[in-house]
Amino acid sequence: MGRQGPEDGGGAVMRRTALFVVALLVMGVVGLARAHEVRPGYLELRQTGPEIYDVLWKVPARGNLRLGLYVRLPENCQPIIPIAHYGTEGAFLERWTIRCAGRLAGRTIAIEGLSTTLTDVLVRLEQSDGTTLVARLTPSAPSFVVEAAPSRAQVAGTYLGLGIEHILGGIDHLLFVLALLLIVKGRWQLLKTITAFTVAHSITLAVATLGFVHVPSAPVEAVIALSIVFLATEIAHSRMGKPGLTQKYPWIVAFTFGLLHGLGFAGALAEVGLPQGHIPLALLLFNVGVEVGQLMFIGTVLGLMAAWQRFSVRLPAWVWRVPTYAIGSIAAYWLVTRVTAFW
Repeated sequence: MGRQGPEDGGGAVMRRTALFVVALLVMGVVGLARAHEVRPGYLELRQTGPEIYDVLWKVPARGNLRLGLYVRLPENCQPIIPIAHYGTEGAFLERWTIRCAGRLAGRTIAIEGLSTTLTDVLVRLEQSDGTTLVARLTPSAPSFVVEAAPSRAQVAGTYLGLGIEHILGGIDHLLFVLALLLIVKGRWQLLKTITAFTVAHSITLAVATLGFVHVPSAPVEAVIALSIVFLATEIAHSRMGKPGLTQKYPWIVAFTFGLLHGLGFAGALAEVGLPQGHIPLALLLFNVGVEVGQLMFIGTVLGLMAAWQRFSVRLPAWVWRVPTYAIGSIAAYWLVTRVTAFW
């Protein structure tokens, strides 16, 4: 147990130890972030007739505690059907119908209380002519002015930000990438592996978003968890001197599972939708945002690894087990909960 393979020299052992220690640090930071994370809010206005809009407001919550966020619509919008309240896991839903005298273009929609939180709110406005406007409100920018039609710059900025936010908030995707970093040896091999993963999930993200392929999200999310369990098992076998498929053909494994992860990205993008007239641009920028976020994560891990290697600290030989088994245990829990959600 805990012995290195014959190809590991002293420098390689130091690098692998550094990576496992950094994995511990990264998982700790991720866990802390998730402990304080509040899921983003979602506001949807769907035009159903002249001056008539159905409103859906999804307010983040923790347990029975509703986050203090409230929608402030333009003064020319008044409710014609009272608000109906619903409770779901992790959120409160509110639905009502409004009449907006005149045009919404040029009017301001805001989220009161957002500036005092750490969360974001995604706003989707769908007009009866098929025009869709998507905006991302943040604590520093809790309001926006409705435009008659979104500009290319606005679409690009919004979907780039959504892509970065999705990958950095997608802990399952980050754990998969972290597991690849733990098992793949050599910078060139790592480059090929990450490139294969990127190409694969870019393909399925595009074909699923454009409607060429449709796979239910529940089994996709379950298999994504299974892919992390598989990699954790491969890491353990590799450290025990039993190299598996991932160590021998890492780019093939990364490409195969990358196709599934791309379907997961497509599911997230489907919730937002693509603006009519800017579909290629929005899809491209969302994918670019995912890649930017992924590179930010990889760069952070490798940077921490380089910094750790400056310290000559002798650690127990079993230290590699902690992040490996933690990743596997978390993914196994996700797998069970996601499979049982089928029923």
